[in-house]
Order: sequence, then C-alpha cells, then structure tokens
Amino acid sequence: MPETQKILSLQELGEKALSYRQQGKRVVLCHGVFDLLHPGHVRHLQKALQMGDVLLVTVTADPFVNKGPGRPVFPDTLRAESLAALAAVHFVAIHHGPTAVPVIHAVQPHIYVKGQDYKNLEQDLTGNIAPEQQAVESHGGRLCYTEEIMFSSSRLINDYLDVFSPATKEYLTHFKAENQADQIISRVQSLRKSRVLVVGEAIVDEYCYVTPMGVVGKGVNVVASKYGSTEQFAGGSLAVANHLAGFVDQVTLLTGLGTNDRHEPFIRSKLAANIQPVFYYYESAPTLVKRRFVDEGMNKLFELYFYEEESLSTAMEADMCRWLATQAAHFDVVVVPDYGNGLISQKMVQTLCDHARFLAVNTQVNGGNRGYHVITRYPRADFVAINEPELRLAAHNRFGSLESLAQKISADVQARQLAVTRGTLGALLLDNQTGLFHATPALSTQVVDRVGAGDSFLAFASLALGNGFSPELSLFLGSAAAALDVQIVCNREPITPVPLFKYITTLLK
Repeated sequence: MPETQKILSLQELGEKALSYRQQGKRVVLCHGVFDLLHPGHVRHLQKALQMGDVLLVTVTADPFVNKGPGRPVFPDTLRAESLAALAAVHFVAIHHGPTAVPVIHAVQPHIYVKGQDYKNLEQDLTGNIAPEQQAVESHGGRLCYTEEIMFSSSRLINDYLDVFSPATKEYLTHFKAENQADQIISRVQSLRKSRVLVVGEAIVDEYCYVTPMGVVGKGVNVVASKYGSTEQFAGGSLAVANHLAGFVDQVTLLTGLGTNDRHEPFIRSKLAANIQPVFYYYESAPTLVKRRFVDEGMNKLFELYFYEEESLSTAMEADMCRWLATQAAHFDVVVVPDYGNGLISQKMVQTLCDHARFLAVNTQVNGGNRGYHVITRYPRADFVAINEPELRLAAHNRFGSLESLAQKISADVQARQLAVTRGTLGALLLDNQTGLFHATPALSTQVVDRVGAGDSFLAFASLALGNGFSPELSLFLGSAAAALDVQIVCNREPITPVPLFKYITTLLK
C-alpha cells in the first residue's frame, strides 16, 4: 500500500481499529513525536508489532510538540510519511492534542506500547503516562514497554542538524559537561516552598490585529489598516507573578489598579490560583493599558498608553510603604519589574531597599519613561536584570564595553549580580562576588513575539539566584525561560514546569 494511503484521520484510525477488533485481531498502538526517525524507533515499532496483529501509530501535531524552540525539526506530515513507509506500521494518524488519551479512547487498543525511557512514572516530566495507562486499562487493554536499543532524537538533532548556531552548540557542550538536566530539574522543583513577592505595575496588554492596506492618499503619509480582532493579556507584574506561580506554592503580588477602568475582573481571572494579590487603587488614574496595533507578521505598528503619569497619591504611597515595611522581610525573594509608569515612587524604592532580604530589580525603558527611568534610582539591589540599551542609558555611555559598564552600574547599586540581556546576542552576567563574567548565547532559534521575554528572564533568574543557585545556572534558567517566552504571543500564557523542564532536557541531551 502506498505510504500516503496509510495516513488517516484520527476518526478513520478509530474505525480501522474497530474493524480489526471485530475480526478478532489484536490491535497495538504507539504514540510519540518521532521527530527524527532512527534505529531505536524502528526496533521499538517492530517489537510493538510482535505483541499483536496490527500496529497503529499516531504522531503529535506540530503545535503540541513540547520540546522547545526549533522543534519539531520536521513537520507532522513528513513525520507521518516516514512512519507510514515502515513495513511494521499498518496505519498512521496525526493527533492534534497534548496527550495520547483521546487517541487511546478512539482506538481502544489491546496493547499501548511505550519505550523503556517511560517506564519510571516518577521521572515522567509530562505526567501523561499515568492517565494514558488509565485510559487504555479502561477499555480492557494494557500498557507495555519495549526494551530496545536507546537513541535520543534530541541528541541526534542537537549534534548533527543545524538547529543551533556553532556558538550555542559550543556553549551547551561546555554547560552540560558540568550540569545534568535531571539534577537541574530536581533543584528547581525543590523551590516550591520559596516565599516570593512581586511588586510592580499591573498592565493590561491589548493587541489589535490589523492588516495594512496601503497609504491613504491625498498627500497624507498615513497607512490605512483593516481591523481584525482584539486580544487582551495580563502583562507587567501580572505576567511575572504568573510565571513564578508555576514553580512556587504561593506568590504575593503588590500592585496598583485604577479606581475607574479597573479591569479588575479580567485581571483576577488571569491570575494563577496560588497568587495572593494585594491591590491598591489610584484615586483618579485608570489601570494601565498598553494597546498595540499588530500586523499578521507580529510587527508592532503603533502603540497607545491609557494611564496618568502622576497616578500615585500621597495616601496610596504611604499605605504601600507601610505594607512593604512590615511585610517585605518575610519573603525569600522580592522581584520588582519597575516599568516606570507611576506606581513605584522613590519612597517605595527606599522602603524596598531597606526591608527586602533579596531584592531583584529590572527598570524597563519604554515609550512612557524614556530618558529618565534608570536602574540607578535604586541605591541597592541584590540582582539587576536590564537590557543593553538600559545599561548604556544608566551609564550615559553609548560606546563603552559592556563589561566595564556592567561593573560601574553594579557598583553604583551594590548588586551582587547584574545581568545584561542582548536579544539575539544572548545574555551576560557579572558576578561581583567572584568578579567573573558568565555568558550565554540566545537559546531560541525562532521568535514569534519578543514582548514579555525580559519579564520571564527576570522571574527565573531572580528565583534561582535568590535561592542560592550559581550565577551560571541562574543565567541558563533565565535564558531558557526567555527562549520559550519568545515563542508565545505577548503574555498569552506563562512559562510552566513541563515545557521548561522538557526544554532543559532537550538542550542538555
């Protein structure tokens, strides 16, 4: 049978399975990504067929492959074709979902087969094997494992395909010589009890998706666009808190909302259940909204701010300072994404510096504060994460070396560590306790949207450093999180443990 005729829809695959069962044949099911078909896969599928009469295989569709940026290397259609070309495989389907549970219910196999690397349920990062086993057993089937030669698709792809640049390959080779994925994941998992406070502006990010149509004419140089739709996201400190909420049991969030135009129901609905919000309300200003007009290529065409520059009243400032003075010291890590749009006053800065046990800060330069909002407004910070333009602005130095500028600014704010993020050029971290610089290249091969990547870097590098991780490991974690974040449109979803852990595993194969 030609390979293309062996590729079915999931519904058709279920119908085939029913027909085989009615004929008294034993149906075997395998499911996976199969990104790079190798001898281990072939032997696994051959052994699976030996357990029954018919072998059906499903592959995970591209949007649900959870191995990090640049994966899958091969699209689901080609992966399905490769499997269909094998004599051991009777039929193939592409499954559009994160787990094989719907596949199992559709096929109802006698035997569901996984490789030996899934045998230990405690080491299953996805948490999918246990529900898949329950699903197959609910139809009278059973879960079996093959004991065949082991290959790693991720390792083969990392070593032999040009997924990463030579510089990134060299970095990963050196890093994984000293660090193992399972040990890193175990350390991150141990942070559950860490007490974290996030302080910063709540931002409602809006994307208005438009299609540019051309210049309006009549001598006016204005581009007309066709409106498509609008999407809202919980951004700013809300996004930072949501990132952290997946990795610690409870996050406290201190922020400000508008008395009018609060957007409070939307904000509360977007916060993770284990975030404890402490809201203060501006007397006259609205909740900060940033509305961006975005074309089909995710290019930002225009941006509107809905806010008041002088939003913080004396009474609100005093209340927030009192809260910080009594509560900040109770947290292991205080993370301050300071967007410079009116919430964090100089008195609040001083209160944070006086009372936070471990203070991590980013001072973002944006359209609402360009030219006067710099990290040196903080007399002290344990960890600083800023991008290269923010560093140069703080140092008033356009052409100096990053290393010398990092040393100067970190001394000005008494930072133990200072990280400089550089987009496609990666990141640099100065550890003032040793005087050493650590560098990582960009760990992402694709970019969907850069908005929010700095926030994710800040969140994870701060959590790691605040809990005693080495600067090198903290830089790696922040960079890995940022690499995942640039695959996400704005703050549509936070970084969660399974994608991060799987990407760490993929990187360090």
